[in-house]
Amino acid sequence: MKVFISHLHGDHVLGLPGLLQTMALMDRKEPLQIYGPPGIRAYLMCAKETLNFSLTYPVTIVEMDGDSFVFDEEEYKIAAENNCHSVKGFCFAFIEKPRAGRFYPEKAVALGVPEGKLWSKLQDGEEVTSTDGRIVKPSDVMGPLRPGRKVIYTGDTKPFKAFKYFAENADLIIHDCTFDDSLVERAVNDGHSTPSQAAEQAQAAGATRLVLTHISARYSDATLLLEQAKQVFPNTVLADDYLEIELPLNE
Repeated sequence: MKVFISHLHGDHVLGLPGLLQTMALMDRKEPLQIYGPPGIRAYLMCAKETLNFSLTYPVTIVEMDGDSFVFDEEEYKIAAENNCHSVKGFCFAFIEKPRAGRFYPEKAVALGVPEGKLWSKLQDGEEVTSTDGRIVKPSDVMGPLRPGRKVIYTGDTKPFKAFKYFAENADLIIHDCTFDDSLVERAVNDGHSTPSQAAEQAQAAGATRLVLTHISARYSDATLLLEQAKQVFPNTVLADDYLEIELPLNE
């Protein structure tokens, strides 16, 4: 399990010690990695000593130093980019690696590759030998690689130039939208974004969908913010508790 902290403001980190304690009370044994900006280690050590709790599982704390990949797994990677808030903070990108192209059984049969284990090997990227001794490559029986999905979480931030490259062609952007457009000066001063700014960022990145989040508590009804964003980027929704969004695989 991995936890990513965008920045060290209370509404983003104060719940973390409680989460760690809860998992210990549930007798968790699996390792946990926590990624965050400089200072996250000192904060957690202080909380642990002050609250005097112990853990039942190993925890690794990684303090990130900039816009480098956080880690690289077999099927996906997580990237981080400095954002533009009032304190040091990060955007995160969840990027699936390309999937194998579509397999065409009729091509395999035509090339003398019988159904079974050899088909599985071809789909796993291995060359095989046909019944008449020919070498058959995966590219002979499969279509081009299919791109993975890309999800961006901005953290608290105002717009910044590098974002459109970081979030390029994202399937989904979850973007700070704290104040409505009439409070753009307040948003700039506090390091936050308005609906139009979030929508313009998504549009510049060539994103498919946009979710507005981090809405100020001053808005009992955030419909105004949604309407402002949709004027620029129609495929926008408001984040809400338990919201589920389906992201189909890219073909």
